[in-house]
Amino acid sequence: MRTIMARSLHESSFSFSKRHFGHWMGGRGSEDRKKKEEGKVAAEEIFTLSSVCGDDEEEVDDIAPPIKAEARNKRSSSSTVAAVAVRVSRFRAALAAVVAGRHRPVGFGPRVTGTLFGRRRGHVHLAFQADPRACPAVLIELATPTSALVREMASGLVRIALECDRRGSAGKKLLEEPLWRAYCNGKKCGYAVRRECGPADWRVLRAVEPVSTGAGVLPAAAGAGDAGETMYLRARFERVVGSRDSEAFYMMNPDVNNGGPELSIYLLRV
Repeated sequence: MRTIMARSLHESSFSFSKRHFGHWMGGRGSEDRKKKEEGKVAAEEIFTLSSVCGDDEEEVDDIAPPIKAEARNKRSSSSTVAAVAVRVSRFRAALAAVVAGRHRPVGFGPRVTGTLFGRRRGHVHLAFQADPRACPAVLIELATPTSALVREMASGLVRIALECDRRGSAGKKLLEEPLWRAYCNGKKCGYAVRRECGPADWRVLRAVEPVSTGAGVLPAAAGAGDAGETMYLRARFERVVGSRDSEAFYMMNPDVNNGGPELSIYLLRV
């Protein structure tokens, strides 16, 4: 009996301890599993986060420096281009100022350089310069043939009068009038037109630039013949301003006592 009761008690205690052990082990196992799973999840999250951060850092390391370098290169190149553009603009401005100063008409004074020139079978051109190397302040082309003016000057006295209308000339300077009626020694000889100095005119003025006073003939280009020769008369003129509507230019001829020609040019607004 005791043996049976001891056996049953032993079996019951064994089964109880087994159940509790199993429950405890199961609880411990579940907790361990939970902890393991949580640890695994945490480890995966840490790994994922570290991998993501590592990838980002690698991408930043790989991408950021070229971008910064490219930005620096762009800034340096843009600054270089801007500096070059500034230098080019300054050079162009200086060059334009030099050219403008070389070819800009200069205001008149009481003494000017006057040149009458024209091809042998062409028309007479009249140019007044404040300085022999400056652009003409006024250049007028007359309808008078060069040969006719040469015949008139052979008489020793030449008076050229240029007239324009007062009407419609408000606020305009006398030398800026575009159209004139021309008279030579009292005879009407067509019209005269104010014009800009062209390349052909510049070639003549450059050729006679060393001449202060004198007359002569410039040779023609090859194959042009006598018709291409340019006749010229160059001298210093005294300018006399009577009013805003009248001016006169008197040739200062050093050979007047030796029978040299006298030349006077009158500009009138009537």
